[in-house]
Parts: sequence; structure tokens; C-alpha cells
Amino acid sequence: MAAPPQLRALLVAVNALLRKRRYHAALAVLKGFRNGAVLQEKLWAILQATYMHSWNLAWFVFTYKGLRALQSRIQGKTYPAHVFLAAFLGGILVFGENNNINSQINMYLLSRVLFALGRLAVEKGYIPEPRWDPFPLLTAVVWGLVLWLFEYHRSTLQPSLQSSMTYLYEDSNVWHGISDFLIYNKSRPSN
Repeated sequence: MAAPPQLRALLVAVNALLRKRRYHAALAVLKGFRNGAVLQEKLWAILQATYMHSWNLAWFVFTYKGLRALQSRIQGKTYPAHVFLAAFLGGILVFGENNNINSQINMYLLSRVLFALGRLAVEKGYIPEPRWDPFPLLTAVVWGLVLWLFEYHRSTLQPSLQSSMTYLYEDSNVWHGISDFLIYNKSRPSN
């Protein structure tokens, strides 16, 4: 079924506008926003990663709790070192393989651990409590560093982060018409 002439004319006009260099920067901002909001293409990978993540967590909890129970049984009571030792061994056994899922989990935990250690250092009096909320500054430094690394030292970033940033910050600079501006990230081959 052919599109009505008015719709065809509108598409021609929109595609002509999208090809004008004059509006490229503003349109790249819009496409970058669109790329940040569209997850449909990534849904299957997200589901697979979620399954692997939950399976690994289940095995970790099983290993950790089993080792804690074993230590308690052998020594007659629990000690603070049991927690670290059981988690240490569980971490090696379950999350020790260097793959994308384990890498994401470990980086997530590292950021949480660093926050907790900072709070613990304040709580124990090792460092003074900040007089102002340091979170906005931390956020600015993190985002400034990650974009600087992406632009000038890309190979140092984790591959999935490189891919996401390429999708958001570079792919949003390229389009040929309305279909790869709004619907698809890249042009689809013609039939």
C-alpha cells in the first residue's frame, strides 16, 4: 500500500532537513537522546545477562553460606574473619572468571565498597566529616574522567562501556534520513 502524497512529501522534507549540515549539531543532540532511550535492540542480551547474573549470585550465596556454616561447625563458633574468608573463597570460585558479567558485578561492588570505606573512615575518625555534600563533586569528576578516557584513551575502558559510549556519543552523529535518525541507529540495507 503506497503512502499518501502528503506523507511522502513530508518524509522528503524531513529527510532534506536531516541532511542539512547547518542543523547537524542540534540533530546529533536529539539522536543522542534517542540512542540513550532506545533499549529494544539490547533486550535479549539484557535478559541473558540477567539470567547469568542471578545464577552466579545464587551459587555465590550457596558457597558463602556453606563455607560460613562449615567454619562455624569446625571451630565451634563464628569469628569476623570467617565472613571475609568465606566471601573471598566464594568470590574466587564463582566470580573469578574474567567475563563481562563478572566484571560488571565486581565493578559495581567496588564502587559500593569504596563508598562504604569512605563512610567507615569518617565514622572511625580517620578522616574528618565533610562540611558539604561531596556527591556532586564526585559525580562531576567521574563523568569528566570517563568522557576524557573515552575520547583520548578509549582502549583503557571496559569493552561494554566503550560500546555503550560509542552508541551514545558517536553513533548519534550519523544519519542519512528519518529511518536511521528516529527508528534505527544505523541505516538498514535496502531490499
